[in-house]
Amino acid sequence: MKIVILDGYTENPGDLSWSGIEAFGDLTVYDRTPLNDHDEIAKRIGDAEVVYTNKTPITRETIAKCPNLKFISVLATGYNIVDVEAAKERGIPVTNIPTYGTMAVAQYAIALLLECCHHIGHHNQTVKEGKWQNSADWTYWDYPLIELDGKTLGIIGFGRIGQATGRIAKALGMKVIAYDEYPNDSGREIGTYVTLDELLAQSDVISLHCPLFPSTQGIINKDNIAKMKDGVIIINDSRGPLVNEQDMYDALESGKVAFFACDVVSSEPIKADNVLLKAKNCYITPHIAWAPKESRQRLMDIAVANLKAYVDGSPINVVNP
Repeated sequence: MKIVILDGYTENPGDLSWSGIEAFGDLTVYDRTPLNDHDEIAKRIGDAEVVYTNKTPITRETIAKCPNLKFISVLATGYNIVDVEAAKERGIPVTNIPTYGTMAVAQYAIALLLECCHHIGHHNQTVKEGKWQNSADWTYWDYPLIELDGKTLGIIGFGRIGQATGRIAKALGMKVIAYDEYPNDSGREIGTYVTLDELLAQSDVISLHCPLFPSTQGIINKDNIAKMKDGVIIINDSRGPLVNEQDMYDALESGKVAFFACDVVSSEPIKADNVLLKAKNCYITPHIAWAPKESRQRLMDIAVANLKAYVDGSPINVVNP
C-alpha cells in the first residue's frame, strides 16, 4: 500500500528512522507541506491509503479528493487539524499519539520554572561578557533569586503531565495543589484538589497542563490574574491559547505577574507582532518541550504500532470511533 507523511521533519530531522513505517508499504516522506494549500495537500496524498500528518490540516474537502484514503494518523497528541467527523463518515479511523512526551514536557515545565528562579542563561552570558572578572565582589546577581522549597505550585489540568510535574515539584519541597474536572486517586497521592478560585488565590507558581477546550481558552486572563497573588510566576508548556497574551503583557508590565515562561503561543510560529515579544520578565521557547530524542522515538514507535494495528484489523488510539 502507499503511505504518505505530509510533514515529517519536526518528528524526524534525520536522527531517527522511518523504517518501521516503511516496512508496511511504499513510503513517501515530505519534510513540510504548505499548510494553506489544500490542493497541494490533496495532490500529495494522491491515491495513498495511509497518511500521517503532524500540523498539516486534512479537511473535509481534502478527504473528499482522496477516495483511496483509508487511515489517518496524527504524529502528535492533538488532532484538531483533522476533520474527524468527515473521516468517520467515510469509515476512516483517525489515530493520535498519546502519552509519548509525558516526562519530557513535565521536565520542561520545571526547567522553565527554574529559569525564572535563577536566570541561569542570563548569568552565564554576563560571565562570558566579562562582568564577573570585572566585579568588585566575588559574587553578584542581576535578578532576585527564588527558593522553591515551601512554596505552593498550583497545577491547572492534573492529568498525566500535570501529575508528573507535581511529582518533580514535590521533590523540590513544594506544596502541590491542583484543579481538574476529573479528580482521581493518583492525583490525590501527589497533591490536593481545590477549586479554580482557590488555586488562583493560593499559588506562588501556576503551571498549565490542561487541554485546549472552549472552557479553557483564555483561562489565564485579566479577571483570573486579578485573583492571584502579587508576584506570581506562571508557566505554560501546554497550549498557547490558554493565555490571553495582551492580559499577560499588561500583568507583567504592572508586576502583578513576576515572570511568565512559555513554550507555546497563540499562533505558531510566533508572529512578529506578538505582544509577548516585548514583555518584560517573559521567557519564550519555540515549542520544544516535546522534542527530546527519547520522546520522539517513543512517538515513532507508537506511530508504527498504530499502523500495525490498522493493518491487523484492530485499530488502536482511535479518536473518532
